[in-house]
Amino acid sequence: IASPWYDGASFARNGVVTVTLSYRLAFPGFGWVPGSEQNRGVRDWIAVLEWVRENIAAFGGDPDRVTIAGQSAGGGAVLTLLGIPETHDLFHAAWCMSPTLSLVDRHAALALSEALAAALGVENTAEGLGSVPPRELGRAQKPLVAASRSLAGIRQSVAGGLRIGPTIDGELIDRPTISAIRAGSGSAIPLVIGSTDDEFTMVLDPYARLLRWVPASLALALIGFRGERAHAWRAGYPRTGGAARLLGQYATDMGFRRHVRRVGDARRAENTWGYRFAWPSPVSGWALHCLDVPFFFDVLRAPGVARVAGEDPPQELADEIHGSAVEFITTHALRRATWPAAAVFDTP
Repeated sequence: IASPWYDGASFARNGVVTVTLSYRLAFPGFGWVPGSEQNRGVRDWIAVLEWVRENIAAFGGDPDRVTIAGQSAGGGAVLTLLGIPETHDLFHAAWCMSPTLSLVDRHAALALSEALAAALGVENTAEGLGSVPPRELGRAQKPLVAASRSLAGIRQSVAGGLRIGPTIDGELIDRPTISAIRAGSGSAIPLVIGSTDDEFTMVLDPYARLLRWVPASLALALIGFRGERAHAWRAGYPRTGGAARLLGQYATDMGFRRHVRRVGDARRAENTWGYRFAWPSPVSGWALHCLDVPFFFDVLRAPGVARVAGEDPPQELADEIHGSAVEFITTHALRRATWPAAAVFDTP
């Protein structure tokens, strides 16, 4: 596996067979190529789950008790699969961490692929784009999908979502994920969903001294967030930290935490549990993006963990989170005394 943070040894110790998967990313996985099969990355997820169904018994697993889990883009993958009814015989429970969720309209996806082909000087076809070396393709797509560092860019990236990802292709995916979940897709599948408190709150830390002269209300207005909604949202956060902290929290809420609320509201089911990961890292002072991963996998001594969680992260927190994950995977439920029903966050 690419990261030691996703090592399944601790789960194996608890009798859980862990499969980590790779799939085609960025344009190779999700770019719209006319005349080709779309949503190739999504089809990779499905292919792995089909492999698990056919082969996991040989590794000691139960094909009738498969739990899928993902963090960040992986969390979005979990929700996307919940929104595709045809996949529901492949898994039986789901754990969703810090989900990003952005289904791209097919017209926007086609426009992006045409711009990429033009930048590379090739035809927008499988043959044309396939003739480009992967490294060159990767370099060319970066400026097309990267978010601007301006205030307008922040608003576009967190409110408008990713420019490349699963696409409503009318075949595999026929409607937005939240709409599908609201209509009952995946409602029988137990789900745990949550986020960290400060996913991307730190994104503007380097500009804190500059932004301290900018009134928070003005900063929010510049990204188009104003009026009663802005006032009500601001009331839920401390007044300290200035515009940088508030804009960073806006990025956290719009990019991640709002999806937790939307999914919880859409399901309103007894088999849905919500959580907040609120432990602030002593290194950054934030409960930031990815900080919960080594606790979930119980790999606090893995390489790189100390850089984000400090030299002595609390093992008791890993015991609680990892232990709850094992309980959920084996029983498809969580103790109500520890885990309340899906939390509702006061996000935009």
